[in-house]
Amino acid sequence: MINAINITVNGKEYEISSGMTLEEISKDYEKDFKYPILAAKVNNRLRELTTEVTEDANIEFLDLTTKTGNRIHVSGLIYILIYSIKKLYGEAADIKVEHSIDKGIFIKTNFRLTEAKLKNIKDTMKSVVDADMPITNVTVDRIEAINYFKSVNNESKAGVMRYNTNDYVNLYRLGNLYDYFYTLMPISTSKLKNFDLTYISDDGLVLRFPTIYVNSKIPEYKHHPAMFDVFKECRDWANTIKINNATDLNNILAIGHINHLIRVDETLQSNKLLNVAREISGKRDKIKIVLMAGPSSSGKTTTSKKLCTYLASFGLIPRVLSMDDYFLDRKDTPVDEDGNPDYESLDAMDMKLFDSQIADLLKGNEIKNPTYNFPLGKKEYKTTMKMDDSDILVIEGIHALDTKILTNISRDKKYKIYISALTELNMDDHNRISTTDNRLLRRIIRDNRTRNYKVEHTLEAWPSVRDGEEKYIFPFQDEADFVFNSALIYELGVLKTYVEPLLYSVPNDSPYYEDAKRLLNFLRLFLPIPADAIPQDSILREFIGGSCFHD
Repeated sequence: MINAINITVNGKEYEISSGMTLEEISKDYEKDFKYPILAAKVNNRLRELTTEVTEDANIEFLDLTTKTGNRIHVSGLIYILIYSIKKLYGEAADIKVEHSIDKGIFIKTNFRLTEAKLKNIKDTMKSVVDADMPITNVTVDRIEAINYFKSVNNESKAGVMRYNTNDYVNLYRLGNLYDYFYTLMPISTSKLKNFDLTYISDDGLVLRFPTIYVNSKIPEYKHHPAMFDVFKECRDWANTIKINNATDLNNILAIGHINHLIRVDETLQSNKLLNVAREISGKRDKIKIVLMAGPSSSGKTTTSKKLCTYLASFGLIPRVLSMDDYFLDRKDTPVDEDGNPDYESLDAMDMKLFDSQIADLLKGNEIKNPTYNFPLGKKEYKTTMKMDDSDILVIEGIHALDTKILTNISRDKKYKIYISALTELNMDDHNRISTTDNRLLRRIIRDNRTRNYKVEHTLEAWPSVRDGEEKYIFPFQDEADFVFNSALIYELGVLKTYVEPLLYSVPNDSPYYEDAKRLLNFLRLFLPIPADAIPQDSILREFIGGSCFHD
């Protein structure tokens, strides 16, 4: 073979002609994938399928069943959605990608939406997919890109480009439509067959797609009114103060008003928690237990301690228990499908002891409450607890909202709080900021500061953390009496200051290099915000340090 090179795919070596594209090579492997191949990692670097392979390489093809492939698939669907809407309703018709909801993405339209219109949009998207239209990567002068986005009245993208210091930027072209995305793209629309649309309101829809957390199928849509209300409240407030995207936040920083924004945002968040404490206090004759749960790095520890302070201000005495202290002894811990201890499962908890001790406390009995010795892997009993009439029990844990706990205690005695960092900022109208990424940045900073973990350690553990959240936390969010948003509208600028040096430490040959690079790419859009004005009781202090509750 002339100009032959060696490639390794799925652990097997092959010889191919130098200069073949990844798309050409992928045709021999499509039969091994359930869904179309969308991109590839070449020597651990993410590449589009138009890339030519000119040297020996290890190749990993990606479809939507991988987390990277899934992001590419979703970005491609959003592009087709924009294209189809403009084709149907004119160049002025557009969308704003808002937030994730029930394994889909909520999207608002700038025109009146009906179920009939949504069907037309879906049919047009399918015709675009069937047409196998190319999606091409085009390098353009940054100033030309700014002028283009201004000409099509897309100020959010034009604004983002102003904070990009590169002379040239990469846009994508679909037909005559140009756009900017923060992921790679499929090379054609034919690879994007798997999607559905759900009508929500006269200006809102949910884009649904196969997800890696539901066996790579399109899940049935379930509406979550409480989560929608919290997101809407956040977005409405963001609209009021005119901070909807990265550019708006940068502008506030540029004119020297960031400290004022920090004070306002912190006061708003604290007032919401104070109102929860006031509500609980008003029902003190009924409510005896506050249960708090939320995904990793949502700020549960600070939130619970602030809530206890507010409860105390109303004359209630909080008694705090952590469900982590009720783990089974390590020798009794169940194992997962790989034979590893499954500490995330409810079956890893000593629920018989937990339920009986909480019942005893409510009866006024004294208990010997456990403290879990994690190095030894067993419970120790060194303290006692007893509740008086003015006491209230505050319990925090990943299973705190699970309907299978405390079934021996009536629901009206329990107040349930779900905590999550529900980011209200967008990068621009077509690119949202994932709430998961916000929490991941928080965790990287905290893991490094408090445990001296390298970024790669946190990135390696993150998929397992996310699996646990999907199984044991998210299914019970609708149980909550109150959903508390722990995200702060200014925080990404602060997190950038702390996390960028850590992300740059990930070497090029690391399996987590592309993850670090992706996070760095979207953080480039934000100007750094100093932490000087952040109060000591801020949730953000739990991660960056300087908290009055932790340090």
